[in-house]
Amino acid sequence: METLSLTRKRIIDSLKEGKRFDGRRNDQFREISIETGVSNKAEGSARVKIGNTDVVVGIKMDVTTPFADSANKGTLMVSAELLPLSSSRYEYGPPKFEAIECGRLVDRAIRESKVIDFEKLCIKEGEKVWSVFIDLYPINDDGNLLDAFTIGALVALKNARMPVYDEEKGKVQYGEWTSKKIPLTDTIPLLLSMHKVGESFFVDPNKEEEDTSETNLMIAMSGATGAPIIHAMQKNGEDGLTSADFEEVLTLAEKVWKEMYPKLLKDLEHKSK
Repeated sequence: METLSLTRKRIIDSLKEGKRFDGRRNDQFREISIETGVSNKAEGSARVKIGNTDVVVGIKMDVTTPFADSANKGTLMVSAELLPLSSSRYEYGPPKFEAIECGRLVDRAIRESKVIDFEKLCIKEGEKVWSVFIDLYPINDDGNLLDAFTIGALVALKNARMPVYDEEKGKVQYGEWTSKKIPLTDTIPLLLSMHKVGESFFVDPNKEEEDTSETNLMIAMSGATGAPIIHAMQKNGEDGLTSADFEEVLTLAEKVWKEMYPKLLKDLEHKSK
């Protein structure tokens, strides 16, 4: 507890001077690198590094029965497994709250932005639709898994190929792919995790910053031009946000979005070729 207090004090002191614990600005991400095709078994896959945070995302597909209230739409399931190899804090066993929450928030960003055209995943209304499964795995957790997972999911979706489906046998031929891509729209979401320590908000927290964060706001936004469109938002942490806080964090989010979104679109276009 004493070590955490000392780390927190150093972080707050650095933020007061207009810089982060590691020398970054409040609106500055660590270096981002993206690799595709990391799995020869998945329909699509990506490895994303944000600083020392390192994640792998895989896409699998299957043919299933649609939900009763969306008989002409495909389905989506996002799940995260927080592996012990990525952090000494994680243990093997059934998914705990943090893993379930990671999957849920990435699912929400993708689903609410409507980046997947679910109607085009319908094979036969009321009977057969394609289901998209997104699996999230950390290799090294040095903070901000959510943003890395979301970027990885988008890249994996972009480069995924539809598997061969034998309609007569009613089976997916795994390991055989068509030239068809998963039907996506032009609405590509960017998830930004905004954290607060002391009186300062910042993006892309490393692990020390996450540990000392008092509250955070997850914002999924998109938009090719002009002001971003917010698709989903969730606040975590016990501390509340004043109206001034909320205005500050939204201003910071928009500034970061304007800088990062064109780069994300460029990376997605390049990596999907």
